[in-house]
Amino acid sequence: MLTLQGIPVEFCLVPGRENDSRALGKLPFDVAPESKIYMDAGYTDYQSEEDLFEAEMIYAMVQRKSNSKRPDEPHMRFLKQQKRKGIETTFSELTAKMLKRIHAVTQQGFLLKVALFVIAFSFEKIAP
Repeated sequence: MLTLQGIPVEFCLVPGRENDSRALGKLPFDVAPESKIYMDAGYTDYQSEEDLFEAEMIYAMVQRKSNSKRPDEPHMRFLKQQKRKGIETTFSELTAKMLKRIHAVTQQGFLLKVALFVIAFSFEKIAP
């Protein structure tokens, strides 16, 4: 999860085989009520969106697929696309800073190194 300035504030690492919607449930969502969380179409789960709003008053702003049962109005589709571009840009910046290969002996060592890359990137974004 990123701030509007592109600073990572929450993240979790899950196996590649895990569905995006399930991984989303592992984030603590430590944000203010009535926050808007912009997500791509991989997070389309209408019940989860409703549950998130009812429980936390957080708006899940999911970029809808073309065949969605809940299509967006054109202005909302444009807004979500613009926000998603910023997220994708930040992710590209982050992965460009990471090593192409991370040497680790244990899974915990690997996860620690990846987490430290994200934290260092966050500090770099805060104080360029």
